[in-house]
Amino acid sequence: MAIYSTKQLLSICFLFFMVSFCYGRVNLNPTLKTKAVNLGGWLVTEGWIKPSLFDDIPNKDFLDGTALQFKSVTVGKYLCAELGGGTIIVANRTAASGWETFRLWRINETTFNFRVFDKRFIGLDANGKGIDLVAVSNTPGGSEMFEIVKNSDDVSRVRIKAPNGFFLQVKTEELVTADHPGGGGWGDDDPSVFVMTIAETLQGEFQVTNGYGPNKAPQIMREHWSTYIVEDDFKFIAGNGLNAVRIPVGWWIASDPTPPKPYVGGSLQALDKAFTWAQKYGVKIIIDLHAAPGSQNGYEHSASRDGFQEWGLTDETIQKSVSVIDFLTARYAKSPSLYAVELLNEPLAPGATLDMLNEYYKAGYNAVRKHSSTAYVVMSNRLGASDPTELFPLTNGLTRTVIDVHYYNLFWDVFDDMTVQQNIDFIHTNRTAQLNQITTSNGPLTFVGEWVAEWQVKGATKEDYQRFAKAQLGVYGRASFGWAYWTLKNVNNHWSLEWMIKNGYIKL
Repeated sequence: MAIYSTKQLLSICFLFFMVSFCYGRVNLNPTLKTKAVNLGGWLVTEGWIKPSLFDDIPNKDFLDGTALQFKSVTVGKYLCAELGGGTIIVANRTAASGWETFRLWRINETTFNFRVFDKRFIGLDANGKGIDLVAVSNTPGGSEMFEIVKNSDDVSRVRIKAPNGFFLQVKTEELVTADHPGGGGWGDDDPSVFVMTIAETLQGEFQVTNGYGPNKAPQIMREHWSTYIVEDDFKFIAGNGLNAVRIPVGWWIASDPTPPKPYVGGSLQALDKAFTWAQKYGVKIIIDLHAAPGSQNGYEHSASRDGFQEWGLTDETIQKSVSVIDFLTARYAKSPSLYAVELLNEPLAPGATLDMLNEYYKAGYNAVRKHSSTAYVVMSNRLGASDPTELFPLTNGLTRTVIDVHYYNLFWDVFDDMTVQQNIDFIHTNRTAQLNQITTSNGPLTFVGEWVAEWQVKGATKEDYQRFAKAQLGVYGRASFGWAYWTLKNVNNHWSLEWMIKNGYIKL
């Protein structure tokens, strides 16, 4: 039996403590502190980043997800899905909001389905005379196909042609039928005429590919992928103080080269090129599942078809997302450029519940670990009302995990009237406090995965922007995993890190 002196025992205890301490702090020592830029608008389309991508779509005002409201010229009230759906269509509302809003599903450039508030589709009542309008179907078919006919002299005035060949007309506030022959003028005495308002539009991957259609979309998208981000961009990134890129991808990339319609193949080949360029220039890659099946937030950047948030409502959407993570990690695990895999971008509370998110994040983490013990696993905090530390219990005991938060001095009313100095003070005070709240000695690493040197200030000078950018670089530079600017290229100058660097607004 070995006998140890007090000094030897203290040394052994100290060594054991240090091993345990280091293991517990495994998340606190990333291989490198990322100074990254997002390659937004490349493999997941966002129309506001590159509007010209949509220019040649026929009838581009009517893309998937366009939210329309129709006011009858004869009764002066709006079409409405009674009770939000599940029953008849009426025209008795003096103002328009949710129940009076109809979201398009585009079949072709002239024919559409109309989805209502409770996610059902408008159609003709099969049990009646074939002229009554109802919103009862959960899936669209032949009786749910409508055309929108514009007045060439005033495109806000429209008629809606039903699948029976007749037009919708408002006979009374409680009776809307599809039995008007059409024709005639566009005056206020015609019950088939509506004043149309476009309440909302979406310009994401679904809209651009379905808008161009199966014959033209492949050509358009492949040209975009091959020209928007090129090798010289990685050379620029590496030469300007950046060491990583965060690349948003869509769930359909795992089905390349024949993804489900309307998506088209080719994005995986573009991602392969990014890994080749990254290795050549010593740049690390964070793969970010930006668009999950069913949409995790309803926004265009998650490739939502119509603005509804349906990811996580079924096990299928979660399992399909896990499969995408498994596919991507397996493909790139041996690449020295793979630094991290982000399981999901910006899930939105309360639609994405904490329970469903925990279920997915645990399965996604295991999928990454099946192929890589070194890749960091990034988990995005929920948008909306949620506890910024709510993922801590999940990450306890997991290795190399990262919490992603996105900080913008935009999108909230509180920023609307802030001055230059108030915005800068907000960064130093509020953002520092928020970052400190999620930074713990033995918890996950912290990552400001999106931020931008843009604000609501009018008339700001170049020096003002420089001070604002410098403040954010200083605060977000203290995030234990690092930060990533949104985004490399953008038609809006201050959102483009390339433009900001080239024009001296940001110095890294």
